[in-house]
This record gives sequence, structure tokens and C-alpha cells, in this order.
Amino acid sequence: MAGTGKPSLPPRVDTEFARLLKELAASGHEAGGLLRQTRLPAWCRRPLFFFLGYIARADGRVTETDIRYAEALINALDLSVRQRRKAIASFQRGKTADDLPALRGLWLRLSHRIWPGPALLVAICLCHAAQLFGRPGKPRRYRCEDAIDRIGLPVLVCDDIFSSYASKVWARQTEPLATPVSFEQACELLGVTRRDSLDDIKRAYRKKVSACHPDKLAQRQLQADEQAIAKERLLRYQQAWELIKRRYRAAD
Repeated sequence: MAGTGKPSLPPRVDTEFARLLKELAASGHEAGGLLRQTRLPAWCRRPLFFFLGYIARADGRVTETDIRYAEALINALDLSVRQRRKAIASFQRGKTADDLPALRGLWLRLSHRIWPGPALLVAICLCHAAQLFGRPGKPRRYRCEDAIDRIGLPVLVCDDIFSSYASKVWARQTEPLATPVSFEQACELLGVTRRDSLDDIKRAYRKKVSACHPDKLAQRQLQADEQAIAKERLLRYQQAWELIKRRYRAAD
């Protein structure tokens, strides 16, 4: 995003990344759904499933959820029986790896600046694997970042993918809203990411405020505790918007 003072991706990579994040959102943040819509070259499968196995073992054991996710990607890629066996073998090798081999993901590393799509697709799949149980803990996140660094992409790609999941998937409207103290927390509160434009963030803010504005709530018969919750949410959304505006003014 221009003018924010944050590290930037090469233009070709940034453009493709923005497109894929939109496709991911349209797929309900399901990496399998994204793979069905977007071509992943055959030479990407071995590193993809190796890295998936590596991330799955981050907490010491591979769970059924990890295995089902890998199977879902195999199905999304519509692999033949022989190709499935190879994918499973790569996953198994990744499970047993304590460190990533130096040459693993080499072709993705060499090609991503010219043809960024495959590396970014793999990165999205890996970030999805890291957060199968919600916000990723340190072991899963570190292994995911390690794999993404190995394919030549900067770690900020991880941050943006996780921010997208945070604003669209992890957010729970029933949870109390804490006062946002950082730009990232403010974006999460408004259901946006740091890659969204200020105009898009402003529209999201107005939509949030409209749902709990006193003028609108006056038309409904709410209990006192419901009114208090709505008032608290309105305050948090206003605080988030003010924080974001200050961030953009400081970056200009």
C-alpha cells in the first residue's frame, strides 16, 4: 500500500498478491477453493506438500485436521492416483524433517519475481495450514514463516494473509471488544486489512457504526445490557477509525 511507510513487495508480486487475496476472500478463505479457481503448476506440488508436513509437525504431532487439510488440497488439485501417492510421500517426508533442506522450493524462489502466482499460492496454502486451529501459535507460525522465506517471499506476506483471516474468519462478534492500541488491531476490529485503501476502510467503518448507532437502535426495543454493548461497540469502532486516520496522516 503506497504512502504508509510499510515494506513493499516488487510491483509485479504486489499486484498478483492483491488479486489472490481477493480471490481468497471470494473463496470463503478456503485455500482449497482458491486452488480450484487458480492454476498451480505441477512442479509446485512437491514443495507444497513437503512444507505442509513440516508445518503439521510443529507442535510435535500431526493431527487428523492436518491430514484432512492436505487431503482437501489433493482433491482440489484433482490429482491422479499416482500424483496423490507422490503428494502423500512429500507430506510424509516433511513430517520427519527437523529443518528445511537448502534446495527445497528452489524453483519457486528463482521464479517468483517473474511469475509470482505459484509462490504466492503456495504461501496462502501454508498460512492456511498454520491457522487450522485459529490464530497460529508460535511453533506453527515460525515454521510457516521459515517455509515462506525458503521460497523467496518476505515474511510480510505471512502478515497480510493472517490479517485477512483475522478480519474475516477469526473475528467473533460475541466477544467483548478491547480498545485497539495498534494499527493492526484497529484494522481487525473494522474487518479490514492493512492492504485495503483508506476509502475501503472508511466504508467498513461507516457500516460498523451504522449497525450500532443510537439513532438506529432507538427504533428497536433493546434491553439495557444490549444497549450498553451497542454503545461500547460504537466507541471501539470510533477509536479504531481515529487510530487508522492518525496512521495515514503520519505516513503522508
